Amino acid sequence: MDQEVSFDWKRCPEAERFVRGRLNALLKANQWAAGFARSLEEKTATQFCDWIDHIVIPYTGYDHIALEKIGFTQNPLADTLSGVTAYSHPGAIFPDILVSEDTEGPVLEMAIKAESIAAFAAIHGMTSAVEGEPMSRYRRLVINEEHGTRFMAVERRGYRGYVVERPAGDYFTKYAAAEALWRSRCRWFADDEAGFREAEGTVDEMISLVGKTLATYLIFKVGREHWGFRNRAGRVQKGRQDSLGLGWGNHDHHTFRCSRQHMPNLIGILEKLGFLCRERFYAGKEAGWGAQVLENPALQVVVFADLDLSPKETEIDFAHESLPMKKKLGTVGLWVGLHGESFFQAGLHHVAGRFNFDRLRDDLAKEGIDSMEPFSNFDFFKQAFLAGEMWQVIPERTKKLLDDGSITQKQYKRFLKQGARGSHLEDLQRGEGFKGFNQKSVSAVIKATDPRR
Repeated sequence: MDQEVSFDWKRCPEAERFVRGRLNALLKANQWAAGFARSLEEKTATQFCDWIDHIVIPYTGYDHIALEKIGFTQNPLADTLSGVTAYSHPGAIFPDILVSEDTEGPVLEMAIKAESIAAFAAIHGMTSAVEGEPMSRYRRLVINEEHGTRFMAVERRGYRGYVVERPAGDYFTKYAAAEALWRSRCRWFADDEAGFREAEGTVDEMISLVGKTLATYLIFKVGREHWGFRNRAGRVQKGRQDSLGLGWGNHDHHTFRCSRQHMPNLIGILEKLGFLCRERFYAGKEAGWGAQVLENPALQVVVFADLDLSPKETEIDFAHESLPMKKKLGTVGLWVGLHGESFFQAGLHHVAGRFNFDRLRDDLAKEGIDSMEPFSNFDFFKQAFLAGEMWQVIPERTKKLLDDGSITQKQYKRFLKQGARGSHLEDLQRGEGFKGFNQKSVSAVIKATDPRR
C-alpha cells in the first residue's frame, strides 16, 4: 500500500471536544489545577492540554462503544491494573483515556507529564509520597484532590503502561551504565561509515543492559540535552518549563539530518530501537530534499530523518536504499557537509515542541530571540522556526567541500569567517488532534535556511 495513502492524517474535532470537555471539567472543579494551567500559559507559553499524559473516567460515565465512535481503541501497549482499560487514538494526538470500574474513586482523574517528579515536587513545595522508585519506569504523584477530581503528575522512562513496578536489584547499575555509554560515546569520526558501525554497537550494548525502549528513552534524553547545549532558544525555553518542574514533556518531534549514502544506517539504528516508518516527504523540484518520518509507539517519540533528494528519486525507498553522493548539494547535504552527521558531532537539527504559537514568539522576542516567518498558519496547525543558531563550521569538512567543488572559494571563506546556521527550536501548535505535517510549506522554510542564500 502506498505510504502517502496509509498516513493520511485527519482532523478529529469530536475527539477533541471529548478531551477538552474533561479538561474544562477538571479546571472548573480543581482550583490547584486551574492555577497551574494559568501559570503554564504565563510562564512557559505552553497549553495545558499538551501536558496531559492520561485521563481516567468511570465506566458508568463513558463506555467503550462511545469511545470507539470517536476514534479511540484499546491500547495493547498499555498494561493496567485490574478493572482499568486503556484507550488511545491511533489516528491523532490525544492523551490516553483510562476507563475504570472503581466506583469508590474520583469521577475524574487527570495526570500531567513531568520529566522529573522530584523536581516538580520541590518547585511546588509538595511533601506527598511519590509512588514508584526513583529512576524506575513509571512514577506517580498525587498533586491535589478536590470536588471529586484528582490531579496528578507522572514520570515515565521507556514505558507506555500504568503499573508501578519495583525494579530488579541490578536495574539501577545497568541504567547508569547504559546512560554513561551514550553520554561518553565518540562523536567524531574521520570515516562516517565506521562511526555508524560503532554507534550501532553502542546501541546493541545499551539494549542488552536495559532493553530497547529504555535505551531509546536515554538516547533521546541525551540527544535533547546535546541539542540544548548548542541552541540558545532551546536553553531559554527549557529553563522556562523547568521553572514549573516540567522539562521537555511537550516535545512534538526530533529532526536528524543525514547524508544520502548513510540514511539506511540511521534508519537501521532507529528501527532497531523500535521506530516504525511512517509517511515519506517529497518536497518538490525546487527544495531538493526529502524526509522519512518515523514513530516509536511505545515512547510516542516522532523523528524526521532529512536528506537531499531529487525529483527522480521520490519513488525510491531512500530509508533503506543508499543513494550516491551528489556534487551539487542541497540544503540538507550542505548542512551535513559543514557540521557533520546529526547522529554524531552535529546533533539534532531541531526539536519541535507544542506551544501557544503566538505567545512563544512574543515571549522569546523579549529575550532577543527572533522567529522566522510561519510556514504553517492554519487554525488547527501552526509552525515556525525560531531564528537559527549560528555555529562555527568544521574546517576540515568545509575544506573537503571546497576541494570537491561543492562550494565556491567565496563561500568557503565566508563559512569559515561567519559560520553557518546549525540548529533551531521549532514553535508548533496543533488542534483537533492533527498528527500530520504541512509538506509544501516545510519545503519553503528548508530553502530559506540554506546558508548559501
